[in-house]
Amino acid sequence: MRQNRQDPARPWILIAVIAVQALCAAVFLGDMAADLGGLEGAEADPGEGPHAYIEGLAAIALVAAIVIETRILMRLMRRKAHLEDSLSAAQAAVQDVINAEFANWALTPAELDVAAFLVKGMSTAEIAALRGSAAGTVKAQLNAIYLKSGTGNRAELMSLLIDTMMGQRQSAAGQDPAARSA
Repeated sequence: MRQNRQDPARPWILIAVIAVQALCAAVFLGDMAADLGGLEGAEADPGEGPHAYIEGLAAIALVAAIVIETRILMRLMRRKAHLEDSLSAAQAAVQDVINAEFANWALTPAELDVAAFLVKGMSTAEIAALRGSAAGTVKAQLNAIYLKSGTGNRAELMSLLIDTMMGQRQSAAGQDPAARSA
């Protein structure tokens, strides 16, 4: 089950920084325009021209930084979306492999539930509590799963599934479970 946590990769902080930088750039550019246009007063300071040009260069550099940061942010957001899509596809592929193995083993609906909980790493007691059944019933279902899969315990069953996912073992539909485990 997926926990509802705030995503630390959200770009809100970077967006806020870019917005503050844009505001600062607007102030710089406005001040520079006022200095060069003589809007601040009739008397012009002889040193104000070079100062205004320095402010202008700083504002241009700030605008360039904003453009670069925005492009980087967009690239990171596209990359994150791509990685999330890839993760989703990988999760679906893993589930497909597991479901195919379960189908090959011809598990009953109850055994399918138990096997799904087993793959999630739950103990016999946890599985029994979730299913509302006795631990002995779950143990019997686990034994049936091990028999149908050709494994002897949880570790072997998980190893078999992992080997199948890694492509190191091909599913052998219709083959005897004892022959599959060899």
